[in-house]
Amino acid sequence: MDVQLMSTKDIKPYEKNPRINDNAVDAVANSIREFGFKQPIVVDKDNVIIAGHTRWKAAKKLKMKEVPVIVASDLTEEQAKAYRLADNKVGERSMWDFDLLDGELLDISLDMEQFGFIGEMPDFESPEQTQRKDMSDKIVSQYEVIIECKDETEQEAIYSKLQQEGYNCRVLIL
Repeated sequence: MDVQLMSTKDIKPYEKNPRINDNAVDAVANSIREFGFKQPIVVDKDNVIIAGHTRWKAAKKLKMKEVPVIVASDLTEEQAKAYRLADNKVGERSMWDFDLLDGELLDISLDMEQFGFIGEMPDFESPEQTQRKDMSDKIVSQYEVIIECKDETEQEAIYSKLQQEGYNCRVLIL
């Protein structure tokens, strides 16, 4: 794996990128400002982004002239397309352990709101719990929250924000 510096002007966004990431750009820019650019952008042989659209937008917002990239010239066009989708999708499968997260946040003196951690984690005393079987026949606990939105625009904004924060969301039309 060869990480190289590339001009932000030479990097091209994928025109059919289905990921809506504008709400995450400020948090990623804050992260880059605080910690540096620690995760390269992955581009194809034509410098089109495979993974890292939000990092690229954040770098441009920070007026960075160069960013670290990995050129994945070993991928076919189909593999690049599949990796582009998979890279974004697999993160949606993760969940937060709020007890551990609260402990971690308590040990940090930085303002974590700049990275998207807003307020304190809610303390649910008696969440409505449903159980389902996953594919391996294990019982999986699932907690559900219903958010009523005033219109479709608000619904899209909230859905996008929660997805970016790692929540597994789905839309129910009632």
